[in-house]
Amino acid sequence: MTTARTSEGEELIPVYIMGKCYMVPPSLTIMKAMEWAGYKLIRGVGCRGGFCGACATAYRIQGDPKLYFGLACQTVVQPGMYLAQLPFFPARRASYDIAQLEPTPTTLFSLYPELLRCLGCGTCTKACPQEIDVRAYMAAGMRGDIAKVADLSFDCIMCGLCAARCPAEEAQYNIAILARRLYGRYLAPRSRHLQERLEEIRAGKFDEAIAELKSLSVEELKARYEARDIEPA
Repeated sequence: MTTARTSEGEELIPVYIMGKCYMVPPSLTIMKAMEWAGYKLIRGVGCRGGFCGACATAYRIQGDPKLYFGLACQTVVQPGMYLAQLPFFPARRASYDIAQLEPTPTTLFSLYPELLRCLGCGTCTKACPQEIDVRAYMAAGMRGDIAKVADLSFDCIMCGLCAARCPAEEAQYNIAILARRLYGRYLAPRSRHLQERLEEIRAGKFDEAIAELKSLSVEELKARYEARDIEPA
């Protein structure tokens, strides 16, 4: 039996997309494998760099009962992988004006009362492709610790996989971004250097330098960029 290979000699592996088997190179991500198979991706695709969370994907491996989760642009295919991309699905998002809120536990509980329904089961943590301990930040939210929620959820990319698996029907990622907004506006320490720089900008200290840069050609800008001082790693 002849093994299927790419033109470069790479042996192909079977993956199942929406129930149909395709032979694809093993070095591809899920997203690239779907495109290799002929799918034109017009939804569920965003940055392609693992930052936007648009390509949330659930998959199983043949012979393995476990349900896995990942981002299609980052997860590399495996033999016998069964894929199912998850389009956007409704998850409750509270409406609010951050400027009218107070950074208190009452704000969290009034806008997201379902926060207090958390069962602590951990399915949200298991579903997170960023390996965030979602259960831990939800526990912090139930304690009203806004700063802790903001810290633990910092790497959240809002893909929604946590909410997809939650038996208490919570939107963990929406609760987390509220906490980060409250923390950033009201609780985070203010940078004195940033404030000083903003005041200098408003005073016009850099107007002449900016005007000079805007007058340069693309080639001159590239030369300036290449010759810039770079801090050592």
